[in-house]
Amino acid sequence: MKVSYFHVAAEVPEGINGPNGPDAAVVIDVLRATTTIAWALHNGAEAVQAFADLDELRAEAKSWPDEKRLLVGERGGSKLNGFDLGNSPVSVLPETVQGKRLLMSTTNGTRSLHKVREVSCVLTMALPNRLAVAQRLIQDQPQHVWMVGSGWEGTYSLEDSLAAGALAESLVASGATIANDEMQAALALWSQWKGNPEACLRIASHGQRLIGLGDHDADFQCCAELDKLSVVPMQVEPGVLRATSC
Repeated sequence: MKVSYFHVAAEVPEGINGPNGPDAAVVIDVLRATTTIAWALHNGAEAVQAFADLDELRAEAKSWPDEKRLLVGERGGSKLNGFDLGNSPVSVLPETVQGKRLLMSTTNGTRSLHKVREVSCVLTMALPNRLAVAQRLIQDQPQHVWMVGSGWEGTYSLEDSLAAGALAESLVASGATIANDEMQAALALWSQWKGNPEACLRIASHGQRLIGLGDHDADFQCCAELDKLSVVPMQVEPGVLRATSC
């Protein structure tokens, strides 16, 4: 298994389904989309359907009864007006999401999911489900894995590289090889901060942005919890993620 990392969706090479494309893609948005997805599915959501475009989300919402779906939306770190939930992992409680389809659009993470939607195997990963995703990849042994960060509005983010390094550490321990310099750098970043990942999340520019928006201590703690969940969110049709476990 070879593993590569791309900081943001725009860095993903063209020809994703060509002979040099990946066998599996792992989308990472630690603060906070892929953490929210993992917790929502763990807590019983029927599925999470991701949208890069808000008009498409609103159109899809019309095909679902109100009691069967929730609108999850965020721009600039804040909940969108008229949506049921913002992009927070501590808001997707079992009593809120059980059995419901979450229609989700965020500033960054849903763009990365859209970019790799045609890859045959698409997973999402955050620190709480790091080990579960690693175990699934080790079990399935795809030849080439592309990890794709989400960044902030097209730019690098520290926290996504941290999580990519955390996943790479588990894969390398099982024999995977590093395929690009971005992955090597992410692995080094994880080595530096693995003893206190929450501190890294807080000093990151997006962490500082969330701190400026108000009290997000619970989100930081939730997003930094390592290997807490066994859920592996997997794309079952373009943009639709359901829970699997490993």
